[in-house]
Amino acid sequence: MVEQLERRSLFTQSQEDYLKALYLLGGGERPVPTRELAQRLGISSPSVSEMVNRLSAQALVEHDRYRGQQLTREGRKVALELVRHHRLLEMFLVQVLGYSLDEVHDEAERLEHVISERMEQRIFELLGRPELDPHGHAIPTLTGRVRHVSHRALSECRAGEKVTVQGVSDEDPGKLRELERRGLLPGTHVAVLAGSEFEGPVEVKIKGRRAGVPLGLARAVFVAESH
Repeated sequence: MVEQLERRSLFTQSQEDYLKALYLLGGGERPVPTRELAQRLGISSPSVSEMVNRLSAQALVEHDRYRGQQLTREGRKVALELVRHHRLLEMFLVQVLGYSLDEVHDEAERLEHVISERMEQRIFELLGRPELDPHGHAIPTLTGRVRHVSHRALSECRAGEKVTVQGVSDEDPGKLRELERRGLLPGTHVAVLAGSEFEGPVEVKIKGRRAGVPLGLARAVFVAESH
């Protein structure tokens, strides 16, 4: 824990945001192009390049002029710690403070940089040591292990499949509200009646009720085969 505190004290909030964005875009498994990172952060490509050079000097990022940037082992540790904070905070806000799913992302973004490791552990224990956040995203462990979750979108399913919602995208609050209204939340069982072969809605049955899920929404729902 002392090592974590010392490591975090070395970085600014902006640096942490860059490292987390690199993890969320590439998972530490692939280089992320500068333009993609800039779009994620909402800033210019030259600003991204300047920060990446600083992070490279700290051995947190490896930069390739043509392929982009990728987290080093140490950079991934910092990013995963921040992701753990964020997702635990989201679960705390939903389960303890009664926030809705579409409200928690921005609150957690503000708080993830400032909570102590002691508070993080207290929240973790209070919530019953959760493995997933309220959107169905894996919460990294203290040692950096990340549980595998399905990233197969509902839009990719075919007629006749029976699936369970594993997670939903938290990128768009409006979509989250609509998914909640339709009952398409983690844990929901879905029977696919017709896929989106012609870019149309996905026809599904949820709790005995037939419904059409617009393609944009179906792409924000991640499912796994029901057992």
